[in-house]
Amino acid sequence: MTNRERMLAFVQGRPQDHVPFAQYAGIAPLEEVWQAFGRQKVGLLKWSAVHRIERPGVEVEHHDEERAGRRHRRTILHTPAGDLWEERAFEPVYGSSSVQKHYVETRDDLEVFIAMLRHSRVVEDLDRYKADLEAVGDDGLPLVATPRSPYQQLWVEWMGLDGLACLMADCPDLMAEVFRLLNAQMRAVFEIARRSPIPFIDIPDNLTAPAIGVERFERYCSPLYRELAEMMGERPVFVHADGDLEPLWDAIGRSGIRGLDSMTPPPDNDTSVADAVRLWPEMRLAVNFPSSLHLRSESEIYEAACEILSQGGHTGRLMIQISENVPPDRWRKSYGAILRAIG
Repeated sequence: MTNRERMLAFVQGRPQDHVPFAQYAGIAPLEEVWQAFGRQKVGLLKWSAVHRIERPGVEVEHHDEERAGRRHRRTILHTPAGDLWEERAFEPVYGSSSVQKHYVETRDDLEVFIAMLRHSRVVEDLDRYKADLEAVGDDGLPLVATPRSPYQQLWVEWMGLDGLACLMADCPDLMAEVFRLLNAQMRAVFEIARRSPIPFIDIPDNLTAPAIGVERFERYCSPLYRELAEMMGERPVFVHADGDLEPLWDAIGRSGIRGLDSMTPPPDNDTSVADAVRLWPEMRLAVNFPSSLHLRSESEIYEAACEILSQGGHTGRLMIQISENVPPDRWRKSYGAILRAIG
């Protein structure tokens, strides 16, 4: 089987010749990975979409500067209702970033944000998916994503977790409107996904129980998950769930989703592959190999991969993937050990 065939069989619940192994685009230098291990050994997941969000009248301005050897970027959204801005700091190896100042921090920011959302529109964009499908070819799959669900989107992209909590407490009227608008945006994306030719879809929610809790998960995530699952029919809905999940086990089981993208087992997080196999009999498990294990010895990495395979490799519902940055001096050892375990 090609990587594409193997990974698609995993998604669709069909037999595979062996457990797929894949990485997100940009995690390790793919041409070097293929040269080291063979093109058929390591598949590719490339983030994609079948929609885009247009914001008429909004201009984006970037300002970059170096501080203490690190690149910082200020991004300003000039909207007809006023400006919003954030600042990010970048690490030098992979260029990943962390937010230093969020776009929305005050009631005034919220009013600008709401005005921007009211004038935004969701547009079908199958051309991007088709281009990504052609670019990936037999090497893997486009990972077609919706936006994050509103609660997750707000704290990850716009407000931070503390900011979201404060604004929900201090400005409930405005936040209700924010949730209404973002829910409408999600449903517009869902409709595009429903009529598209994609074999599955991912909600990139970065779920972790401490950041949302059961009550908010049931209120803000589960209804949207179930709605999309019903619209997609036999095509599974995955959710990027890379944190601690144990408090959400029952709620996840009722949510209608049939795939966990980037689920990270111990020692990094609290839900093992054995737990997931037991709890969710139909769930596809795209398991992120725990990042901390890349720093261990080759024999320890091999043993950890064997344990993951022993817990879920017999189900046909397991894929091992690399979806978080690997230290550049470690991927040869860790990939080699994982592939040796897969056989």
